[in-house]
Amino acid sequence: MGEKVFKSYMLNPEMSMLPEEQPQSDNPNLVVCTKYQKLILALFAISLLAMALGLAIYAHQQKMEDPWILQLKLAAPPCLSPACQRASKHFSVTMDPFSRPCDYFLLTCGAGESSSHRRRQRSKQIINEDKRGQDKKRDGRSGELVKMREEETDFREKHKGQLDKFPDRQTALLKTIKEILESPDESVSVSTAKQKAKQFFKTCMESESPEKVGSQPFLNLLQQLGGWAVSGEWKKSDFNKTLALLMGQYSTFPFFSVYVGPNTGDGQTDTNQPYIQIDEPHFQFPIDWNSKTQKSKASYQFLRPFLSSCMEILALLGVQPSRTHQDCGLYVSLSTTLALATSPLSYRLSQKLLYQNITIDKLQTLAPAIDWLACLQATFQPLPISQSDIVLVHNLPYITQMSQKLSEWKIQHDIMGTDPLHTYMMLNLLQTLIPALDSRFTQTVRNFSIATGDTQEDLPRWWKCVQQTERGFDTLLSHVIREQHAQKEAEELVQDIYSSLKIKLETLTWRDRKSSDLVLNKIKSLTPRLSTETNALNHTKLNQLYEEVFVSEEDYFSNYLQMLLLEQKSRRRLLSDATRAEGLSITPFLSGNDIIIPDGMFVSPFFHSTHPRALNYGTLGFLIAKDFLHLLLPEIHTQAKNPELEGACVWSHYLNVTKGPGQVGSFSLPALKQQEVWVQYSALQVALRAYNISFTRHPTDSSLSGLSYVHLLLSSFTKVSCDTDSYREFMPFEPSFLVSVLCSNTRFCPKPLTCLKQYQSYPSEMCLGRAMH
Repeated sequence: MGEKVFKSYMLNPEMSMLPEEQPQSDNPNLVVCTKYQKLILALFAISLLAMALGLAIYAHQQKMEDPWILQLKLAAPPCLSPACQRASKHFSVTMDPFSRPCDYFLLTCGAGESSSHRRRQRSKQIINEDKRGQDKKRDGRSGELVKMREEETDFREKHKGQLDKFPDRQTALLKTIKEILESPDESVSVSTAKQKAKQFFKTCMESESPEKVGSQPFLNLLQQLGGWAVSGEWKKSDFNKTLALLMGQYSTFPFFSVYVGPNTGDGQTDTNQPYIQIDEPHFQFPIDWNSKTQKSKASYQFLRPFLSSCMEILALLGVQPSRTHQDCGLYVSLSTTLALATSPLSYRLSQKLLYQNITIDKLQTLAPAIDWLACLQATFQPLPISQSDIVLVHNLPYITQMSQKLSEWKIQHDIMGTDPLHTYMMLNLLQTLIPALDSRFTQTVRNFSIATGDTQEDLPRWWKCVQQTERGFDTLLSHVIREQHAQKEAEELVQDIYSSLKIKLETLTWRDRKSSDLVLNKIKSLTPRLSTETNALNHTKLNQLYEEVFVSEEDYFSNYLQMLLLEQKSRRRLLSDATRAEGLSITPFLSGNDIIIPDGMFVSPFFHSTHPRALNYGTLGFLIAKDFLHLLLPEIHTQAKNPELEGACVWSHYLNVTKGPGQVGSFSLPALKQQEVWVQYSALQVALRAYNISFTRHPTDSSLSGLSYVHLLLSSFTKVSCDTDSYREFMPFEPSFLVSVLCSNTRFCPKPLTCLKQYQSYPSEMCLGRAMH
């Protein structure tokens, strides 16, 4: 309207003349028109003044904010890479924390009274009015909320393909490995090691191959090992020689487990030093613990199905029914006897039974039934293992009792002319090899798992095949992931997150100067780095590493045996030079003065070099910040005041907007949840600051769905928190609430979280997306 008036004024200048200057007219309507013209001119002048004032205020705000902060709030050009197109499928309007803003999210944690105090008071009134309405309607759904949820249902039906949940980190890594193993070879220079890994995976996925040969591959292997007493064709062999053979060539540990790792028990030993570690074995049936007697007991309701499972497996191997009951009975009896000597981890921790240093010679004296030197030499051949070498034992009472029971069984059954110890070892070997046999064996094991209460769905075949390929080709796959995914962008993200974390920790309120120096000096002494054990490996060295491996194009059973030998070589490398395929881990860990960031974390949809940096920092950046804080939390929590105070503050504000005034004190938050609230809120702050650091270095970025830079980061945080939060049980509210608290304390948010309607809330299914398959 103002524009029309202005044009009319420009075309009719006489309208600007004063009444006494205008020619008189006999028409009385002209007097009325003159009055309206005055009114229009007055309104127009007021409009111009308001526009000028608005422009002045806007210009002042522009001057108050840094130009790069304003740029962060602008819409970014779209990312069109294939990785971005895949990532966009994981986002929807439900994960946008600004899609349903409301006044009661405008909270200032730890800042006391602020300019938003009146808005907070009004928001409490809104919540209390809603609560009174909920007293009349127990489900608390107003007409507006019901309508909103109906709209959400319609949206989900129309956009099912865009509502996929983020996979957990383990699934994301396995899917990335699957893509690597299934990808066509684009270059003739692809390494033969990579070709072998792909061929191994291919034969695993071709499930028809094991079905054709049935149980014959295992029976042939038994004949090579001298047979067994169950079949009646058996060349009796020395107990310890058989045990050493199974440990060294088939990764089978019937009576105890052996692995390699650092000594983290005393907190003083060099954590980079690898040690042989000896622990309890894994038993196939559940074991109960009597806290009063502090002894293990067999779950007898599971022993009958365990016996039946053993008999079914022997029947699949062609063993006569007359033998299956006796041999399986002895197998179950010996398993139960050994299981009763075990104890749960919590008990062993309380009794300080972990990380007991002992020489092999001393261990031989305490547990003489096992030839420890011969067995460990076979496991780590050709490394030199001597009697004076130290091993770490995690339950010495079990080891000594196990030795005693084996000696008793050996003496008793030598007199009877039977050998249940050999049968026990061969059945353990069979358990190791079942993944490479036909599906009847796998289904038998699965049926027993169901009988013991395992309600988890069976994993898809590709999942199992990726895991088996990873066991043998871990070093190769770690190298490929680093080469294809963890590039310069990954290193920058890690450094930005750690720099931001140090700034966060330096601003904490410490209990005293000594506490501050203790933690901050440690933070400064630690160096985050990407896993580097494969950095020096090129195609030539990788080929040399796997040159002795022969992978058949048809025989998966023989390939599986090759994989077990590769697993033995990995243990040997780890013991000799502390080199492990750390790139295939999914969380950071401490190693001396380094925080190792595994390459396996830098996979889609959490990270990609072509993603908008806002997406990478909002997802993986937040997760890494949270991982760092969890690594350091014990020291931070005991030395600083902020975790307790800030966690309680966020929770108090949450209660204010959900429970109303006067009810806050009746809802206390447990300490662990208080800690997690602080960790996640701090991790979000760290991720945002890290992105700001990155943006000052690279003041351009792309985005998804037309969102501004920070808008995408906060939406990404909400998405990854909803879908993949492994600490969900410790969070008392949705992650979007942390966005609202953050936005009340920063200028970076794209727009204020203000309420447009009187009643708005996030639907309860906000974090429940369609499951990945």
